[in-house]
Amino acid sequence: IVAQDISLKYRDGPLVLKGLSFEIQAKEKVGIAGRTGSGKSSLMSALFRMVELHSGKLLIDGVDVSTLGLTQLRSKLCIIPQDPVVFSNTIRFNLDPFNEHSDAELWDVLEHVTLKSVIEALPNGLTEIAAESGENFSAGQRQLMCIARALLRRPRIIVLDEATSSVDNTTDAHIQDMILSSFADCTVLTIAHRLHTIVNNDRIMVLDNGTISEFDSPTNLLNKTSGAFKTLWDQHVSKTGYSS
Repeated sequence: IVAQDISLKYRDGPLVLKGLSFEIQAKEKVGIAGRTGSGKSSLMSALFRMVELHSGKLLIDGVDVSTLGLTQLRSKLCIIPQDPVVFSNTIRFNLDPFNEHSDAELWDVLEHVTLKSVIEALPNGLTEIAAESGENFSAGQRQLMCIARALLRRPRIIVLDEATSSVDNTTDAHIQDMILSSFADCTVLTIAHRLHTIVNNDRIMVLDNGTISEFDSPTNLLNKTSGAFKTLWDQHVSKTGYSS
């Protein structure tokens, strides 16, 4: 993923991304950090072309994403959102809404995300109907179902939008491990508010008011005494008691 001086704004408002340039390697795991309003979500909106760039170019494998059809672009991307989406339909539909995979493939992916025994225990298995908003599953199980859905699609780029913010710390750690193992061959971008979810990434991009203030390895950033990420990390530790 290569950004060349990209800027973005919503309608007639001010610029929310201000001339960002960066390069992310294939299969790299990159955390996106910054305070509220720094531009984290806007960067993902640009990637998925939810909003068209005001200026600059965004390239994937050397191809300007603005030249691609939205279906073609988004078929190679996948987002696992903060609030897991579960439809009031069968488990099978939730995993494979376009009916592109066999039952065997679905059971394989459920086993991979440790949900196989949960679904097997349901009276109707894959044809069991999920309750509205998936309320017959825990928050962690709903998120694992979203991960299973993403795995079936085999995307090249995964975006995690604070994907474990609604679960307890034990489930959080389990899902983080699942993500690292499941998407080892994908480029993974993680928008994070809880910084411990990205501190083991390859690199961390710190946004500030629509610009990149830092982009380096976690080790280098934490060794910068008065750095932006170090400041955020110290505040995170004092608030949560978490330490790496």
